[in-house]
Amino acid sequence: MNSARMIKANGNGALAPARRAVLKAPGVLEIQPFTPPAPGPGEVLLEVRCALSCGTDLKTWRRGHPMFRLPTPFGHEFSGTVAAVGEGIERFQVGDGLMAAPTAPCGRCFFCDRGQENLCADAVGRMLMGAYADFILLPAYIVARNAFRKPAGLPFEEAALLEPLACVVHAHEMAKPEPCESVLIVGAGPFGLLHLLVLKAAGIHEVTVVGRGAQRLAWAGELGADRVIDAARDEAAAEVARLNGGIGPDLVIEATGQLDGWHDALARVRRGGRVVLFGGCPANTVLNVDTRRMHYDNLNLLAPFHYRPRDVKRAFELLASRRLGAGRIVNGRRRLADLGEVFAMLDHGEVLKCAIIP
Repeated sequence: MNSARMIKANGNGALAPARRAVLKAPGVLEIQPFTPPAPGPGEVLLEVRCALSCGTDLKTWRRGHPMFRLPTPFGHEFSGTVAAVGEGIERFQVGDGLMAAPTAPCGRCFFCDRGQENLCADAVGRMLMGAYADFILLPAYIVARNAFRKPAGLPFEEAALLEPLACVVHAHEMAKPEPCESVLIVGAGPFGLLHLLVLKAAGIHEVTVVGRGAQRLAWAGELGADRVIDAARDEAAAEVARLNGGIGPDLVIEATGQLDGWHDALARVRRGGRVVLFGGCPANTVLNVDTRRMHYDNLNLLAPFHYRPRDVKRAFELLASRRLGAGRIVNGRRRLADLGEVFAMLDHGEVLKCAIIP
């Protein structure tokens, strides 16, 4: 492989080393020079055109993460342009726009055989990190199952939403919202608003977002929520109770990842309704459930995790159709050199998702 493909040109036309962000310890982030490897059989070297901030990245930056040993290359939502391909690659050529999820299942284990690829040990255990960089090498298992050529008219920022959208698609496949239903989303963060966009694109009659923070609630209204409710107001519970003609929401989607959010979702759903416990809570968190209400009110509790290849494909189709306008939740942009500033902005709730443009 020509060594000139391994480096980027700076503004003066001189060749500069490629860069990537490494999280060395909580709150300690460094942009380091590195030499991207040449792709092996089935692999693709991608020049990153956009990487997106993520709630998981923010939590890892704040306090580390049990899944990721530090130091680690950082970032996992991305899209880019094919810089080089390994032996056996026929679907992609140098110069193609490409979008991919950062994980893929093994396709052979107990869970994969039963169509539960999201539970495969490899699905999250081999998560590709290092998207906050000039280049990222896509391993063969991702290229084979969860990578797609980016449609020409789809912006790189929107293409980079493939992975979080696949998580949302998986949740909706379990919940099966109907157009006639009233849906309540608990949480007005990036995932809550991505749920909102998917529900409205599916023609759901009434979608209400309950959350905290005037700015986030304003963003929810701009993105199409039929109603926004400030969770901090004393009247919030009464406002939710009046939904659906006073019966309460048919479907509640919890998207805070906080125990209070889980309890609130269970308290708000109508009799015979469904609760999607989407946001993951910390380990050893205990949920108190009123077993009498759960049984006699015939509640259905759903706890989606991760995604399957068919969810990734469906997410790709939704993005390619341009029906969602999903790029609207990306409301900040910074260069790779300013990545530290991005996490300060996220920490203060100043942006929903930020595009990092190398």
